Amino acid sequence: MPASRLVLVLGDQLSLANPAIASADPGEDLLLLAEVAEEASYVPHNRHKIALIFSAMRHFAEELRARGFQVHYIRLADGVPSLQVALAQVMERHPCATVRVCEPGEYRLRLAMAGWPQALGIELEMLEDSRFLASHGEFRAWAQGRKQLRMEYFYRDMRRRYGVLLETDGQPAGGRWNYDQENRVGWRQQREIPQRRRLQQSALTREVLAEVAEAFPSNPGDLQQFNYACTATEARSEFDWFLRHALPDFGRYQDGLTEASPWLFHSKISMYLNIGLLEPLELCRDVEQAWHDGHCSLSAAEGFIRQILGWREYVRGVYWLLMPDYAEGNGLDARMPLPAFFWNAETDLRCLQRAVSQSLDLGYAHHIQRLMVIGNFALLAGLDVKAVCEWYLAVYVDAFEWVELPNTLGMALHADGGVMASKPYAASGKYIQRQGDHCRECRYSPSRMTGEGACPYNALYWRFIDRHLEALSENPRMGLITANWRKRSAADREAIVVWADQALQQLVGPPG
Repeated sequence: MPASRLVLVLGDQLSLANPAIASADPGEDLLLLAEVAEEASYVPHNRHKIALIFSAMRHFAEELRARGFQVHYIRLADGVPSLQVALAQVMERHPCATVRVCEPGEYRLRLAMAGWPQALGIELEMLEDSRFLASHGEFRAWAQGRKQLRMEYFYRDMRRRYGVLLETDGQPAGGRWNYDQENRVGWRQQREIPQRRRLQQSALTREVLAEVAEAFPSNPGDLQQFNYACTATEARSEFDWFLRHALPDFGRYQDGLTEASPWLFHSKISMYLNIGLLEPLELCRDVEQAWHDGHCSLSAAEGFIRQILGWREYVRGVYWLLMPDYAEGNGLDARMPLPAFFWNAETDLRCLQRAVSQSLDLGYAHHIQRLMVIGNFALLAGLDVKAVCEWYLAVYVDAFEWVELPNTLGMALHADGGVMASKPYAASGKYIQRQGDHCRECRYSPSRMTGEGACPYNALYWRFIDRHLEALSENPRMGLITANWRKRSAADREAIVVWADQALQQLVGPPG
């Protein structure tokens, strides 16, 4: 029967709570899901990411049909170049005057959608994404008049608003809002790391994996290791596994780095949240209940909830508040071309090699690998901001620009002038040594500053301080560090900077 309205379901909105789906009439509206070349290739996405999204889309289409919805599905092999063309093709067969969609998560797609009414001759109904816990208007209201947009204060307001980890008098559970100090223990083989489950792949998923391998032969991602949930039920099972087996040790070791496991005690559910297979508040409530039941410490529960209720909502708020200008930030004038090892992992810096290799092969790295190993190197080396941001957007399964850009440009590269962080997240090799066991397998020593075998992070750290000394001296959180650098003799400073330049040149080689 003719559809009264066409409902576009984007690949990162695979949730029945998607307002465009929740408001659809199964008997009258036609739902469109489309795998299109433009969305699959605007950066060289990791093949794990493409396979996860396509498989999840196909499974979700089946679920929608089972619930009585009319669904039109376009596969990548159909050769449709863009969502606009997909809409045009479907509307030739199913004429309708209105297209409804939940707002996209990325500015570039929202900009493209702005041209659809004129190009397609339709009315576009764009609904705000109610699956997030802070609306655009609510975040703007919170940010208005503030000199600094600090996540900590936003997070506290979100805890109060949703009544999470609060005492009956409205004060934070345990008397503190923040348990970061308990959640920064480096990894020293203190616990047995739980073995992750190997998920059963459906026929649909196996079909997708074969298609992605053929269509994207040069993209990163070892599909032999694909092990992601592709339905809401599977994603929920993965989260339940985390609750039982990893949550008790998650907080304590969430900053740990180890040769033994890419996952350690992390939840590995951000990709499911970001494509709609899991709902954020439900997860926070479940972790809070686990604490009430005595299954985990308050610090573990708070550390997890902070990432979902605080950080995830905060970075989305910053993104939409400050785009499109935010994407042009380069406050430290970082312009060195991206080294080839970002795409082939061929570097003898062990921590960096492990983090990059894992990122390329699995599409996954936890936050310390992203921020304090890869991001720290990019910051200290002065790598080009746009190139680094594009790399992060390409290689990670959970990366969409609304979450990737603030985390990379703002947190990792301090390119936004301090909007996201009050000081640069710069560190020497000693920090990385404290967090885990990579240094034991490395040819470089974190105890040496210069010379053969010295860890390049050490001299690069002081080279970074030297290059930005004037600006950093005005930052109250950097005063002691900049003062210590000034106390060194001129000859000592010069020797460190010269060696850092040489080490950097040896590391980066020709650009990738």
